[in-house]
Amino acid sequence: MCALGRLITLVLFCLFGSATSSPVIIHTLAPALPPQISPPSPMPTLLLSPTSPVAGSSEESTERAECHLNISSSTLVVRFGDPVKANCSKQGIGFPFLGWKVSLEAPEVTMEDFLVWSVDKMTDWSIKPTCYAASDLGGQCAKELSLMVYQPPNRVSIRFVNHTGPMFEGHQYILQCTVHDVAPVENITVTFYRGQTALAQLQSNITKKTPVNESFTMSIIPCKEHNRTKFWCEAKLELGPDGPQQPPVVKSEKISALVHTDSQLVHPTNQQVKDSFKCKVKGNPPPLEDSGTTNSSKGCFLLAVLLAQMISGL
Repeated sequence: MCALGRLITLVLFCLFGSATSSPVIIHTLAPALPPQISPPSPMPTLLLSPTSPVAGSSEESTERAECHLNISSSTLVVRFGDPVKANCSKQGIGFPFLGWKVSLEAPEVTMEDFLVWSVDKMTDWSIKPTCYAASDLGGQCAKELSLMVYQPPNRVSIRFVNHTGPMFEGHQYILQCTVHDVAPVENITVTFYRGQTALAQLQSNITKKTPVNESFTMSIIPCKEHNRTKFWCEAKLELGPDGPQQPPVVKSEKISALVHTDSQLVHPTNQQVKDSFKCKVKGNPPPLEDSGTTNSSKGCFLLAVLLAQMISGL
């Protein structure tokens, strides 16, 4: 009996000794998957063809579907207050909804293959119509219509800046041409004329879309031969190949130049004689070639020879 007791004691001692030297590891079993959810497939996923989207496919598949939009005409040039119309059509599968995003009279979204946007009277200077096609899963594509709204100048005027009355030969004067109520002003080209001779062409660097008044200036130094010559200017609105076949042109009135010989030329200095030759115009950019400069220079040259003889005789 004592031997049995010692054996039991020895067995218990061994068991407790093992528990203190080796940790107990507990294994937890993973819960079973619900029957409605399948485990990830070890096979790679096959992407849908861009031309073959199916109902219920992922958003990624919708975004990869083809979407082709066509607007006719793709570029429009419209006078302010005139009607305008553009047709947008779509091709491809996966984008059933077609619409226009525009500030004036946007039509309702349709599931047809085309949608017309039309306005009876254009009243927005900076309008940017955009045609779009959308999917019921969130994908979308869009195309913007290039549209320019213009207004020809209300009038064009010309004057000499800070000067009235006769001009004196060899002196510099500023000629100013003002274009009134034009849009867009960056498309205006202003040409200065003396008689039928084009002197210079100038353009604006203002990018404002609404109508503005813009002044263009150039300097001239007249000769006596320019006496009673008429100066004038014209403004042409260059609207590109999609604009009117004949660009709008507005001309100013004509002003006469009364050119007198400076009274100081009775006893001129050499510098004054030299200055009297400057029958020029100055502009930015440089003036056009002046076909009448040769005759004017000859007249001034003869005057210079005569004055030189007068000086030598004194």
